[in-house]
This record gives sequence, structure tokens and C-alpha cells, in this order.
Amino acid sequence: MPIAFRSLPEILSAGFDTVIDVRSPAEFDEDHLPGAINLPVLDNEERARVGTLYKQVSPFDARKLGAALVFRNAANHIERNLSGRDGAWRPLVYCWRGGQRSGAFAWMLKEIGWRSDTIEGGYRTYRRLVTAYLYDTPLPFRLIQLGGHTGTAKTALLPRLAVRGVQVLDLEGLARHRGSLLGEMPGGQPGQKAFETELARSLCALDPARPVLVEAESSKIGALNLPPSLWDAMKAAPWVEVAAPIEARAAYLGEAYDDILSDGPALRDKLRPLRFHRGHALVDQWDRLIEAGDRLALCRSLAEDHYDPAYDKSMRAVAPRILARLETPSLDPAALDLLAERISDVLQTAAI
Repeated sequence: MPIAFRSLPEILSAGFDTVIDVRSPAEFDEDHLPGAINLPVLDNEERARVGTLYKQVSPFDARKLGAALVFRNAANHIERNLSGRDGAWRPLVYCWRGGQRSGAFAWMLKEIGWRSDTIEGGYRTYRRLVTAYLYDTPLPFRLIQLGGHTGTAKTALLPRLAVRGVQVLDLEGLARHRGSLLGEMPGGQPGQKAFETELARSLCALDPARPVLVEAESSKIGALNLPPSLWDAMKAAPWVEVAAPIEARAAYLGEAYDDILSDGPALRDKLRPLRFHRGHALVDQWDRLIEAGDRLALCRSLAEDHYDPAYDKSMRAVAPRILARLETPSLDPAALDLLAERISDVLQTAAI
């Protein structure tokens, strides 16, 4: 009998040796259970072929073709990908809705002697559990936001805090975006569903009894939206705010955004829309600094003339409760280590 999972933590901690997604590569790439491997029993073209036959000829002919393809592909996976598994191996198999694709593959694995199971409702069940967790119920965590002007190395502080035992949620890392106009990262962002999968997995691994530090963000990181339960918790969260001199921030931005700053034409394209918000004179000045290769002056102007006004306006609108404001004279590794220690001390006090 398929396993009926009733909660997201239950399905994420099911304890199987391997989770196998037998859907097509396109379905798998859009989203899948954390840690799952893709052993498609129908590839993208085969799935389309069977679907077309189902609609244009008959369901019977489609099932006949589908069965031949599924068992042929499943046999290939067993021979090529699973031949090294011993008799104690216990896989969990799923497809789109827990139907014929996963059922056929799991049956074949059982016939061999492996202890395979399937998910009742397949991927659709998993997706409903993610949606319920992120959209329908309040999160059971006490969040604290890490704020500060752009260039205060907030993202670089998160791993330093994690090694000091602080629970952190790295939203920009999960979204693969630096959360600003120039925030695109190589490889691009995941889709919304894949982002929510990684977000939900990260949240389920946290201890609700301890505070969770999250970098201050807007409700959207690049093209991705923060789910309502997380955004509601962030809006209610108190802040720890960090500050650094503009010279240190400009130097840090020059290093952190090296990939963007090194491509002059692409950088100009990204800054062009700001003519309507910051004026032609300022963007013309940025163009001249790009042409001159004066990265430090460009980063300073971007911070002072674009990012800082936007941050200050947001702070006036949000007016968060500030637990502590911590200043650092530098953003070099030693200074960031010291700042992380100070933030950790504040969070320990907040926990008490």
C-alpha cells in the first residue's frame, strides 16, 4: 500500500535509503523532493508521445505504449543505475500523482526483493504539504532580522554566525540572488516551486525553541516571492542592525559584486532603468565611472545615492523594533569575526 504522509516533516524524515523520482526530466527539473534522484520511466519526448496518443487515439493504446516504454526504461535503470544495491536497500518511489509510473517501477523493485514503497498521491501530495506549510499556517519560529545598509557584509556574517551555533536562514543563498538591482548570480535562480522546496526543507531542520536569524529582505528576492507565512514572521521580527563606514562598504561591494562590475556593458544595461528613479545626471555619472574603471567610486555612489535612500525610506515605513545597533570600523575578515561574536552575544540575550 502507498504511504499516506500527513505532514511535511513526516515526508522529509521518512528515512528511506533513496528517494526516486520517476517523472520525466522536465518535471524533475521544475521541482522534486529534497535529495531525490531522477530515474525517469518516460523521458520528455516519450511522455508527450503517450499523452498525444491518449487524447487523439484512445486511452487503451496510450496505456499499451506507456507500459512498453515504462518497463523498458525501468529495466535499463535497474541494470545501469541500481545494480550495485544490496538486498537490504529500501527505496521510496514517486511520480506525479502516485499512479502507474511509480506503481510499475516499485512493483518491479519489489519483485527483485527490494523493500520499495510509494507515496500516496505522489508529487502532488508533497506539493500540497509544502503549500500548507508555507502558505496556510504560521511558522513556529521566532525570527530576528539582520539589517543594515547595502555593503555591510550581512550575507558574509551568516556563515560566521552559523559556526558559532546561531540558527540562520540564508534566503539569498536559497534564492541564488543577492537581493538587489545587481543581485543576479551565475546560473540564475531556481523556479518558485524549487525555491519553496529548499526553503521548506531548511525551515524543517530548525529548532523552534531557539531564535532564527534571517537577513532583512523585501518580500521578493530577484524573481522569487517569499511565501506568506515567512513574510508575516519577518514583518513581526525584531532587528539587529549593523553599520560600517562608507569607505569600507564601497570596498566590500567592489569585491562582492566583482562578476557584475567586471562586465561594463551588462552593468550599464542594469543601471539604465534607474534613469527614471534617480535621474539622468546620476546615471550618466555612473556611466563615466564605469568607462574609467573607477570601481571604488562607482560602488560608493551606488551605495550613497541609490541603495541608502531606498533603505532609509524602507526603515521609516517599517519602523522595526531594534534589539541592537552594532558598528564596525572595518569589514575585513577579522572585523567580521568580531562582529559575528557581538551579534551572537545579542542573540543569546534575546533567547533568554
